[in-house]
Amino acid sequence: MRRQSQRQRGNDEPRANVAETRLPRFSRGFALGTLALVGSWLFCACGTPKVSMHEGPREYVSTDYEAVLRDWTRDAELIVMSELDNVLNVTATYESWDFRWAYVVRYSSDYRLTIDQRKLLLERSLSESREYHQFYTALFAEKHKWADLTAENAAWIVRLIDEQGNETAPSEIVVIKRPGAIERTYFPYTTPWRSAFRLRFPTRKADGSPTISPKARWFGLRFAGAQGHQELTWEIEARDSNTQAVSVAGAE
Repeated sequence: MRRQSQRQRGNDEPRANVAETRLPRFSRGFALGTLALVGSWLFCACGTPKVSMHEGPREYVSTDYEAVLRDWTRDAELIVMSELDNVLNVTATYESWDFRWAYVVRYSSDYRLTIDQRKLLLERSLSESREYHQFYTALFAEKHKWADLTAENAAWIVRLIDEQGNETAPSEIVVIKRPGAIERTYFPYTTPWRSAFRLRFPTRKADGSPTISPKARWFGLRFAGAQGHQELTWEIEARDSNTQAVSVAGAE
């Protein structure tokens, strides 16, 4: 029997000693990875926020990054109850227009970029958000090799889905072989026990229609395999029909 669960980490997170005694079948690597994750990445317990897909200027400062990161990040796990085995634990951040703006502001502040350098980086990043839907993803699987999403016979396949029934395969899966200071700082749920990837999906189908429907009330990632399936979902705020497109070249 399998039970699927999706949760936000918060004040109800069990303490380290409780986690290790209650879940003895978890691998030690996963237990250590979970402890590191809990210690550095706590989600707000007030519920999953809806997200805005509209394009427009933002007024973020560097200290806003952590809050924006939480808004665009989801966490889920798949547990086999008969053995109390966690066969899949995945965290993903959708690198939306909104997220990219906050990221560039934080990155530019940390690396002391000039105004011109920041503007160029922002323009390039926002343009990419129109070319493909990108997710930074870190996951743990029951066996390390099963966490390789690029394997020929991968244990897990991933699809971009939405509320309207659209399902899209990734156009590219980029393996982050050795996550460094950037990944561990800006995506703090990255740990040595998790495999990290950037998943890219086309924004348009072959017929020109969007892969995430304008009518969809949510979109997400579905991980499926022989051991079960799990979904991470982002609920979308109601779109304003009067919102106008923003020129990337005009981003400051």
